[in-house]
Parts: sequence; structure tokens; C-alpha cells
Amino acid sequence: MLVRNQEYEGESNGRYKGIETYYITERKLLTHILCLEKEQARKEIKFLFEYKIRYAGMRPFETIKYYLISLSSMVARQLERTSHMPAKAFAFNNACMVLIETKLNEENTFEFVDELLEFYMYTLKNKDLPPLSNQIVNNVILYISCHLESPITVEEIAKEFNISTSHLSRVFREHTGVTLVEYINIRKVEESQYALRFTNRKISDISDQYHFCNQSYFTRLFKKYAGQTPREFRSNLSVSYFHFSFPVKES
Repeated sequence: MLVRNQEYEGESNGRYKGIETYYITERKLLTHILCLEKEQARKEIKFLFEYKIRYAGMRPFETIKYYLISLSSMVARQLERTSHMPAKAFAFNNACMVLIETKLNEENTFEFVDELLEFYMYTLKNKDLPPLSNQIVNNVILYISCHLESPITVEEIAKEFNISTSHLSRVFREHTGVTLVEYINIRKVEESQYALRFTNRKISDISDQYHFCNQSYFTRLFKKYAGQTPREFRSNLSVSYFHFSFPVKES
């Protein structure tokens, strides 16, 4: 039987003020890291450190160390999602653990954080691009991965890459086998699987997070690609994750 813990139960007594802001900030941090925005990431991580130190009940150094271990695991998961290379993500996570264990100390904490952020971004920047021959399409795919929690449109993407919507749509479908709108929905369904499995958030909230027009539409698309409804996927842990595969490169 689990032992009741007053620290854990403190949340229900209002002990953790600003917890919603904490998780919003953490999502922003991961987005900045994935999009290689070091300065913005540094600002977000500073807030997260301050919050952790205030409430963790441990020495500041231990708090930061354990958070960096947790953050490295989250970044590794992002790497696996975007590169679809689990071995590379696993090796990256192990390398982070070694760095934290051997180089972090109480005197160099903030310098080390900068070094770790550099390592995150070096690895993410050099991850394999999608296996497609068209560079614009590859860049669009990476752009979509960085903006999954935004209301992305074809017009917005075309403007970002200074290309007409008709040409972008044609080239994208030619190289991926799906329309640009369909691919955006596919990626949002892929990403929503992790929120369904690893959080207790309402399905309607997850639908809103990824800017589906309503929960019914989210459910319909999720079942189309994942083979079951979001609720069924959440309750059946034996079901594998859905991952979209690009066409194999012609030799």
C-alpha cells in the first residue's frame, strides 16, 4: 500500500501556486529547444528553476540536477518523435546523463546549463532530415513539427517559405503522398498520443491544445489514423503508437 505523503498531497491544499504557468512555461521551453532558440530557452528554464527551488524541499543544486535529468529525457523523447530514430534518442539521453553526472557541480551550474542547451540544439540541428529529395518539403516538415500547438495554415506556411500556396501544395503532395493539410492533421494526431498516455488532461483540452475545430473532429481524425478513439487509446496501454511513414527514397 502506498504511503500517504503530505508533500504530495499539498497540491490539493493550494500549496503549489502558479502550477499552470509552470507547465505552460515547460511546453514553451521544449518548443524553443526544438526550434533551436537558445536565448528564449534560457529565459524559460530560469523561471522553471526558480519554481522548482521554491517548492522542491531540497538543496538548489540537487533540485537543478534532477530537473536537468528530467528535461534531458523530455528532449530525448522529442528527438525520437521528430527523427523516428529511437536508438539515436536513447544514446543522446545516455550522453546527457553522463554530462550531468560528470560535469555539473555547484560552482558551474549556470555555465553548465548553457553547455547542455548547446548540446541539445547541436543534436537536434544535426538530426536526420525527413528522407525526401525536396529540400523545401523537408524544411516544411520541420517547421510543422515546431508549430504543432499553433493554428497552422497552408497560407501561413507558404508565406514563411516565400512560395505560392498552389505550388507548395502540389510539391508537398508529390513528395509525401498526402496533402499538406492532411499531413498537419497526421502530425497533430501523432503528438496528441503522448498527451493522452502520459497526462490525465481532458480529451477536449488536448483537442484544443492542437487546435482541432472541436472534440468530435479530433476523435474522427484520431480514429482514422490511429485505428481507435482517443479514449480507447488512452485506456488500452498495449496498443502501439501510430507513426506516419514517408515514401522510401528511390535509389
